[in-house]
Amino acid sequence: MYSNRTSTHWLVESGLINPPHLDMPLLVGLCLLAGVGLVVLYSAGGQDPDVVTRQLLRLALGFATMGLFSQIPFQHIERAAPWLYAAGVLLLIVVMLKGDVGKGARRWLDLGVLRFQPSELMKVAMPMAIAWLLANDVLPPRLWRLILAGGMTLLPVALIAKQPDLGTALLVGSAGAFTLFLGGVSWWLIGILSGGLLGLAPLAWHFLHDYQRARVKMFLNPESDPLGAGYHIIQSKIAIGSGGLYGKGWLNGTQAHLDFIPERSTDFIFAVFAEEFGLIGEILLLALYLFVISRGLYIATQAQGAFARLLSGSLTLVFFVYVFVNLGMVSGLLPVVGIPLPLISYGGTSLVTIMAAFGMIMSVSTHRQLTGQ
Repeated sequence: MYSNRTSTHWLVESGLINPPHLDMPLLVGLCLLAGVGLVVLYSAGGQDPDVVTRQLLRLALGFATMGLFSQIPFQHIERAAPWLYAAGVLLLIVVMLKGDVGKGARRWLDLGVLRFQPSELMKVAMPMAIAWLLANDVLPPRLWRLILAGGMTLLPVALIAKQPDLGTALLVGSAGAFTLFLGGVSWWLIGILSGGLLGLAPLAWHFLHDYQRARVKMFLNPESDPLGAGYHIIQSKIAIGSGGLYGKGWLNGTQAHLDFIPERSTDFIFAVFAEEFGLIGEILLLALYLFVISRGLYIATQAQGAFARLLSGSLTLVFFVYVFVNLGMVSGLLPVVGIPLPLISYGGTSLVTIMAAFGMIMSVSTHRQLTGQ
């Protein structure tokens, strides 16, 4: 007699049933974050329903992208990894040579019917490629693979930083670094590399643009130019502090509605949230982010095969970097680098990238379940 588990597997394999490849706890967490984002965006966007409608369309596209990627078995994702990385690097080179210039940066490719940032592609292509490289050998990786992986990480990071786009370069670089870390790189080697990067910081200062240097200076002392370069950070910290324990209430934030907070619907939307919902709301939002991150890491620990573990783990940690850097930036603990708060900030390009990453994580989870591993 077949068990219920065996019968279910037979029905799936025979095509009589075709369950959706969605991890329900992770899906619920993402939907809750998106719902919070729409509520805050209505207030941050001046109570304009058109802003919320446009964001709903972007969320629909993002969740559709997640659903599409979740249906692809991670074995197919592994085979596509090196080709996607190569395509991403090639597109970054094309951007450097012929990309559109906007606000002093060359980041976009205009294909007539489509205009996009190839650097967004590297946020998922990077961990895919490094995971593919490491999974085809013993772990921890041998020295020559570490050197190759380091080169594969630094090449797109350098191309993106040259655009210039230090925020995206940070995310892409962290994606490669997290994959190496999850691959079992020794702590002593991580310490040496970290020390070397810190030692290069004075040299890197000379290669920064003037506005980037200004951001670092304002991070260290925003009060030196309170009406200029330090304005963003000062007003953001005032909004966060004025929220108190319980907040001023939804739609009652004075810093936002009197236009003191710049970029309040995108990079600095957390300041609007903190002012209106206070410390209690901040804790609940952080708990929601922690749940999503914990679920992603749990999926990574249960994944089938080295590639699936490395990919799902590194993509989850990149999501953590999104949250960590944005909150640190808005609260004045990190320099302003222009990284949105995922699923809360208004925007579409980074949202679709994030949801594609979660689709891959769901693929790792659900296809493992269907194979009975």
